[in-house]
Amino acid sequence: MRAERSGLPSRCLGDPGLLTRRLLLGLGALLAAVPAARAVAQADTFWAATFIRKVGNEIAAIIAAPGPPGEHKLRLMRLIDRVVDVPGAARFCLGRYWRQASAQQQRDYVELFRAVLMRAVLGRINSEQNNDSDRQDTRAIQVQVERPEPQPDSIDVPTLIQRPGIPSVTVTWVVNTDANDPRIVDVMAAGVSLRITIRADYAAFLQRHAENIDALLQALRAQACDNCAPPSGVAGR
Repeated sequence: MRAERSGLPSRCLGDPGLLTRRLLLGLGALLAAVPAARAVAQADTFWAATFIRKVGNEIAAIIAAPGPPGEHKLRLMRLIDRVVDVPGAARFCLGRYWRQASAQQQRDYVELFRAVLMRAVLGRINSEQNNDSDRQDTRAIQVQVERPEPQPDSIDVPTLIQRPGIPSVTVTWVVNTDANDPRIVDVMAAGVSLRITIRADYAAFLQRHAENIDALLQALRAQACDNCAPPSGVAGR
């Protein structure tokens, strides 16, 4: 695979590993089953659980709406941009290397990070839509939104996902603390943070490539080119 040849773990480039598959399973379950999900929440953090259910409802409505696939894709991308803190997640995942990157490299990296995220999420949603057995299985999924758990700088919203034939999975959606502009900042499966995992992978990649930011951009672009224009920092290389 191109991701493996680049030296960057495939889960960071839109080919989900076990952890990412669980997270995307959670998203697929959420978009399909949240309208009927049960919620248990404290009053002061109830808005966070409501936000997660609303995201699932909106995704399900977009998918169910009539129209060409391209229109659905555009609407889903706009929704993800609105409900996920993509720039913040991108900066977090680059870690200390964010400060080492030039302004142009930072812009290119955020765009590529967004494109990789879109490709992974939309690819999973398309898989659920196009596979008859997946659609039937999705209808049998049960999701329960558990009690939100306040953290110092975020709110964890656990969702218990039960799917026939496989063990239950807990996917936790980490939401910022701004009730007026809530954003998803991280997703956790089995207690493992997706953004921390990606940050560790990016750091390991950069350490193997003499901390060359352009090398990371090239690796990301190899998988993100379907969703973004070639960034100026790596075009023609």
